[in-house]
Amino acid sequence: MADETGFFALLSRMRYISRWGLMRSSIPENIQEHSHEVAVYAHALGLIRSEIFGKECDAGHLAVLALYHDASEILTGDLPTPIKYHDPVIRDAYKDVEKMAEEKLNAMLPEQLRGAYARAMRPASEDEERLVKAADKLSALVKCIAERKAGNREFLSAEAQTRAALEAMALPEADWFLEHCLGAFEKDLDELGAMG
Repeated sequence: MADETGFFALLSRMRYISRWGLMRSSIPENIQEHSHEVAVYAHALGLIRSEIFGKECDAGHLAVLALYHDASEILTGDLPTPIKYHDPVIRDAYKDVEKMAEEKLNAMLPEQLRGAYARAMRPASEDEERLVKAADKLSALVKCIAERKAGNREFLSAEAQTRAALEAMALPEADWFLEHCLGAFEKDLDELGAMG
C-alpha cells in the first residue's frame, strides 16, 4: 500500500471552521470561503501594484499565500480578533501556536512537497505579509458591509474599526481598492449592471 497523506483531507475541513465566533452573523462564513475571498483580493492588490503603480509584484504568489493564510486554523480553530490582538503576549503566543500548526500540517506532506508548501503558507517578506494582511482586512470589511446591508447592526463597530485599520496601513494598493472598488459592494445586481 502506498504512503498516504492526510494534508489535503485536512484542508478540505476548512469549510467546518466558522468565522466571527463572537458575532451574531446573518450570513455564516467559514475559513474556506474566507480564504478564497482573501486570495481574490490579494491577487487584485498584486495586480494593482504591478499594473497601476508599475512596481514589481507576483500577484499569483500573493493569491497562493492568501489561500493558505488561515490553514493553521484547521488545527487551532479561529481565535476572534479582539482576543487574538488584546495584548502582545497573547498575540505572540498565538503566532507561535499558528506556526506549530503550519509545521504539523507541512510534516504530513511527502518530503518532496514540503518546501513548496512551506513557501505557500508563510510570506517570505514583510511586504508580502502586509499585502496579504490588507487583503484579509478587505475581506473582513466586505463581510461587515454585507451584514449591514442585511440589516444586522452587530457589525457596525467592526466595519468602522476595519476600515480605519486598512487606512492606517497606508498601503497605496489598498487605498486604491478602497477608492475605486469598495463602493460597488453597496450596490445591488441591477445597479452593478449585471442584469441588463
